[in-house]
Amino acid sequence: MEEQTIRVQRSETKKEKPQSDQLIFGRSFTDHMFVMDYSDPLGWHNASIVPYQPLSIDPSSMIFHYGQSVFEGLKAFRTESGDIQLFRAEKNLERLNRSNDRLCIPQIDEEFTLKAIKQLISIEKDWVPSAEGTSLYIRPFIISTEAYIGVAPSMNYKLIVILSPVGAYYKEGINPVKIAVEDHYVRTVKGGTGEAKTGGNYASSLKAQEIVAKQGFAQVLWLDGVEKKYIEEVGSMNVFFKINGEVVTPQLNGSILSGVTRSSVIELLKHWGVPVSEKRISIQDLYQAYLDGELEEAFGSGTAAVISPIGQLTWEGKDMIVNNGETGELSKRIYDTITGIQYGHLDDPFQWIQGIEAKSPVKH
Repeated sequence: MEEQTIRVQRSETKKEKPQSDQLIFGRSFTDHMFVMDYSDPLGWHNASIVPYQPLSIDPSSMIFHYGQSVFEGLKAFRTESGDIQLFRAEKNLERLNRSNDRLCIPQIDEEFTLKAIKQLISIEKDWVPSAEGTSLYIRPFIISTEAYIGVAPSMNYKLIVILSPVGAYYKEGINPVKIAVEDHYVRTVKGGTGEAKTGGNYASSLKAQEIVAKQGFAQVLWLDGVEKKYIEEVGSMNVFFKINGEVVTPQLNGSILSGVTRSSVIELLKHWGVPVSEKRISIQDLYQAYLDGELEEAFGSGTAAVISPIGQLTWEGKDMIVNNGETGELSKRIYDTITGIQYGHLDDPFQWIQGIEAKSPVKH
């Protein structure tokens, strides 16, 4: 089948770009977006780059009533030489298709979608900030658009990609956070949608987060939804623990999202010869490791922060202070290495980077 072309409609007006020191995550968006439609029997068609604009869809569109949607999050980085590069973008699109499968959404052509994202970023290259720690956040998402109130997979969809320049996640250095272990609410269960990146997972997490925020915690540590015994994720991130020299992370079990940063951390640790394993970890065993003086480091991993060190875990009124509440040596090394590869400061022995084009950095 011949690959479809991408129609480009340039915006006649340009937005004012925010200064790099005033970037707020997810608040500013570029001049253009990518849109593609799906219908039966045409399949995915009408691939277009158009001016960023509101969507006009029917009030009875199934997305509003049954939540059939998926999304991804990845970044483009500008190097010191002015190059723009992506970090493991193909892995995000592979995961998008796994989410599509779980939500009964038609598969996308990953290679074509990556080509479209690269073309969109090329058009918006002046939006890729150059200040240290900044990047261009990329949000592909798919929504069901069939005008029908009935519980069934939609016959129509839109794939949209929007871009947002974002500031440095850690403006004043990495600061470990306080986490509350959640033993009442659950994020998802095995057999549910936890392994897919769909909006409902995040909506269901808000109540617990709201409660612990009032108690001074940054986020919650999720336990499994059946026994409420085994550790799964921290906030919207995967979680790692360094216990007696070994790094452990919960094994993927059908309710845990397979993070791209998670897999990168595991590959990096294996490359360094650091013992790392994926296995079930109970909160009781973690607490015992803490009492035995063996819980050395803890951190979350994800696209936004890369690494988020955990300085304190509170479970059933008991505080576990990790590494004296300070960022661990290994956590910092992982963060420095992954970000170093992302920004081109370090060599990339894993072939994680894909270039877009070399242009002089734009100051804004």
